[in-house]
Amino acid sequence: MSTLSPSTSSSFTSTEVVDTPIANLDYDGSVAQITEWARNHESRYIGVCNVHSVISSRWTPKLREALTHSDFNTADGMPIVWMQKLLGYKDASRVYGPTLMLHTLAAAERQGLKVAFYGGHEDRLPILLEKLKEKFPELKIVEAISPPFRAITAEEDEEYTRRLVESEAQILWVGIGCPKQEDWMRQHRGRIPAVMLGVGAAFDFHAGAVAQAPSYLQKIGMEWAYRLYREPKRLFKRYLTTNPIFIYKATLQLIRHYCSFSAKRQNTAH
Repeated sequence: MSTLSPSTSSSFTSTEVVDTPIANLDYDGSVAQITEWARNHESRYIGVCNVHSVISSRWTPKLREALTHSDFNTADGMPIVWMQKLLGYKDASRVYGPTLMLHTLAAAERQGLKVAFYGGHEDRLPILLEKLKEKFPELKIVEAISPPFRAITAEEDEEYTRRLVESEAQILWVGIGCPKQEDWMRQHRGRIPAVMLGVGAAFDFHAGAVAQAPSYLQKIGMEWAYRLYREPKRLFKRYLTTNPIFIYKATLQLIRHYCSFSAKRQNTAH
């Protein structure tokens, strides 16, 4: 039986990073929560947050609403992880969208959960599915839709939603880019009885269409520089506007946090 509204409680906490709630979960905790909801056919959605999405939400109301009301958001970028640690969650670790996708698909294969895909280039989506079937031969892929890049009509949306519901997918990967994917998931929570995850570029990464940054650059928080080198025209404006603002806002938050912490210690001492 499908469950369109959340029914199970969540046992994790979150850290507010520049006004965006980030779940205090690692890969294992995230996958455990996702698969629990999926087994119950709950309609949930998860945001994958980096500096760009956190800062963009400040001037994109639909993105802000989506991230604020998601079932949880992961720390996709290292600067987000560093902020979690500095704000008190010492065990914070990165939950990178493309890697979370692989961990979750492995769990879905083991548990026999049905998965579907919504997004990606029309010519790349079949390649993605082929590569995932090679990696996870027993994975139950029940639907794959590549919507047009233009705004879709209400009739198209109804058709795509019907297909996803009828597929009985329990986990739905959404790759239509930020902020579009977050707003789409928010609008479809309660309509599609699946756990939806907005993983953006993970579709292209796992299809082999776009190269990921080397792991050593990812660990030191310089993945953005690698991606800027690879796609300067597309990403220059993004990083020029969001990275400095994040540094400024994060610094203000840390100053407020440590001033408050210091004041509490003084009051306790007295």
